[in-house]
Amino acid sequence: MKKWALSLVALCCASSWAQTALIHNVQGYSVHEGKLHTFSAVKFTDDKIDAVYPTPPNLATVNDMLVIDGKGKTLLPGLIDAHGHVLSYGQSLLRVDLVAASSESESVKRAETFLKQQSTTGWLLGRGWNQELWDSKAFPSKQSLDKVFGHTPVAFGRIDGHALWVNSKTLQLAGITATTKAPVGGEIIKDSQGQPTGVLIDNAMNLVYDVMPAMTSMQMQTTLVAAMESLASYGLTSVHDAGVSIDNINAYQTLAQAKAMPIRINAMLSVEDPQYADYLAKGPIKTADDMFKMDSVKISADGALGSRGASLLADYSDQHGHKGLMLYSTDRLAALILESMQAGFQVNTHAIGDNANKVVLDNYQAAIAASDTKALRHRVEHAQILEVSDIHRFAELGVIASIQATHATSDKNMAEKRLGKTRLAGAYAWRKLLNANAKIANGSDFPVESPNPYFGLHASVTRQDHDNQPLDGWLSSEKLTREEALDSFTLSAAYAGHQENLLGSIEVGKKADFILVSDDYFSVKPEDIWRSRVLKTWVDGRLVYQADE
Repeated sequence: MKKWALSLVALCCASSWAQTALIHNVQGYSVHEGKLHTFSAVKFTDDKIDAVYPTPPNLATVNDMLVIDGKGKTLLPGLIDAHGHVLSYGQSLLRVDLVAASSESESVKRAETFLKQQSTTGWLLGRGWNQELWDSKAFPSKQSLDKVFGHTPVAFGRIDGHALWVNSKTLQLAGITATTKAPVGGEIIKDSQGQPTGVLIDNAMNLVYDVMPAMTSMQMQTTLVAAMESLASYGLTSVHDAGVSIDNINAYQTLAQAKAMPIRINAMLSVEDPQYADYLAKGPIKTADDMFKMDSVKISADGALGSRGASLLADYSDQHGHKGLMLYSTDRLAALILESMQAGFQVNTHAIGDNANKVVLDNYQAAIAASDTKALRHRVEHAQILEVSDIHRFAELGVIASIQATHATSDKNMAEKRLGKTRLAGAYAWRKLLNANAKIANGSDFPVESPNPYFGLHASVTRQDHDNQPLDGWLSSEKLTREEALDSFTLSAAYAGHQENLLGSIEVGKKADFILVSDDYFSVKPEDIWRSRVLKTWVDGRLVYQADE
């Protein structure tokens, strides 16, 4: 059972907390100045750290402050997820959960149970199905949904967010028939008779999204707060929200103005928003308390590996004649990147396949030179499958590799099928990136993966799943050390958001963002890292989450 320390109402009503506090009797760790630092206590006033004690302070000299006994537990800087989707995660908490469903029929049964329990009217929405976990390995079909939900429009997103499974009612509402042509960068899967099967890939999903009812502003705010409160319970004090609409940004600004942000949000404006160009002209946004900012854009160059939408240089090993999808024309992608850089925004481009990564790096090289924006630390989101000869370009261009460690342990079996063994040399290649002096920032891509950063720390260090498989770790030469993994979720993640002087380490003058954790990250067995439990989370000096005793 989890307990939220501050509800939305309490946050809205919070004013000045003007109090000095000392948290002591902790095993503290922080990575900064290129090495691991340890400490036993931290003093903070309001939202800033005043002092960090390498050895236990004399409590007899402590006056006029709140004293917090850490009871020997581990204190870490607040963890930062450099790539998540907050609104989608909040929606996933309120929709049909299809994660880890073992078959198409189980997915339908889960949806049927959900509908009976929730009495949902209108659309039935859900996410998380993954055909790679099913014996059939085949995409699902509209028929299985039609049998149960004949008159209810249904739309279920794949685990990676790059495919949509719908029923006939939804196809009808979206106007998708046998004669409908897929938009550029998308695919409408059709059967041998040319009829749509009910699975839409990448840009073809927009045909359905365009006819879905929009959320109200209040619904969006409520969903965002529910998501942020949940994220705080995992020890996340800041999230880089990867690709948000202007409506989403307005909702964040409303919450920030009302002091209703449980955690910090660094938002990336989606170039898919119709008003995208207008917001570029307005320039970056940042609140005075640093709880919200938007100074970057998100572009998606290709699809995902699981749905065979990632753009590869050579054919998929398990589908000859198919190389995936680029979501924009060559000219349009180049124009989006250049105009965003010229407007002074950091550009964060999703690229999973080796072709997509090469194309993005080529465009970055040209646009950085044309706009003189190397200092903006442009990013490649995922940087998942790289041609080995491209790895050195990250450091040379000052481009950050924004990785998600749990993707490697989730994808390991599927990735080898899609790529074959030879291309794995540049797959999920974190060690090669670090050895080439690239900066990496870690995240989860939630709700594609669990937002629990300890899952990511575990995957980074072991390259294993939670069953300790494979024994030495998948592509074990790409493992990170514990220090490197912690850095990737703290100071390097802060660096990726231009916030390394504000967040990411426990140092005097920085924000009082830290977490108290059940287990010692540096001494617990590697295979048990993922089991660690967050006990308390502080953001801006406020206790925003505490677990039940």
